[in-house]
Amino acid sequence: MPHIVIEYTPNLPDLPFDAMLAAVTRELAQSPEVGDEADLKARVLRAEAFRVGLADEGRGFIHVTVRILEGRSATAKKDFSDRVANGMLSCMPAMPEAMSVYLSVEVVDMDRGSYRKVRVG
Repeated sequence: MPHIVIEYTPNLPDLPFDAMLAAVTRELAQSPEVGDEADLKARVLRAEAFRVGLADEGRGFIHVTVRILEGRSATAKKDFSDRVANGMLSCMPAMPEAMSVYLSVEVVDMDRGSYRKVRVG
């Protein structure tokens, strides 16, 4: 915890995912809610089939889900969301004028009772 999942549409130009992951984890590691930076686990997933509204082309999205253990305040969740958005935007390349790209961030609670983490090795 936290788990960071970046989903994106394949119609976007090459995005600097290594830099984005580094920026997002660096931002979150500075949060007082994160005790150990090694708890940050981030990955990128490509959404092969997608739609953005009714348009057949010219639109794409990047959606970041941050899964955290339940019990955080609304203020802490907003801080996580802001940190992630700032990290992503700091690495965002210029998009072609004909492309509308939507960046969204969602902070989701994980159930403490069912979550289990074990360090192997």
